[in-house]
Amino acid sequence: MGQVVATTERVLRAPADVVRAALADYAVTRPQVLPEQYSEYRVDAGGQGAGTKVHWRLQATSKRVREQDVVVTETPDGALVETDTNSSMVTTWTVTPADAGVSTVRARTTWTGATGIGGFFERTFAPKGLARIQDAMLTRLEQAVAAG
Repeated sequence: MGQVVATTERVLRAPADVVRAALADYAVTRPQVLPEQYSEYRVDAGGQGAGTKVHWRLQATSKRVREQDVVVTETPDGALVETDTNSSMVTTWTVTPADAGVSTVRARTTWTGATGIGGFFERTFAPKGLARIQDAMLTRLEQAVAAG
């Protein structure tokens, strides 16, 4: 079993503090910016940053569906860490200032992949698919923060 890594990075035309606050808002902003691959979204505890517990169903492909119960923590530098209690999947969202009124958002997702030929295909194709989903979310996030 090898670790699978999917990384998405994008520059958004909004200040880092605004982007980070929107990402950490699991009660209002998150459900608005999640692409169609997410369903059954609900906040089970909290709703703002660390301590939040959320549930969603992620349909990465027609055959690959994950029921995720996610616990949110924060690193000392302010990154949001989403840990799925049903699997080994962990997503870390980092927001850094890139320029005046511009920020860089990076999503890094890791999980323990399958073994054998299935693991080979998972390591080859799953990161690209997840990156497309995360990129769609970042497009919607930028629209949300631009709308204010």
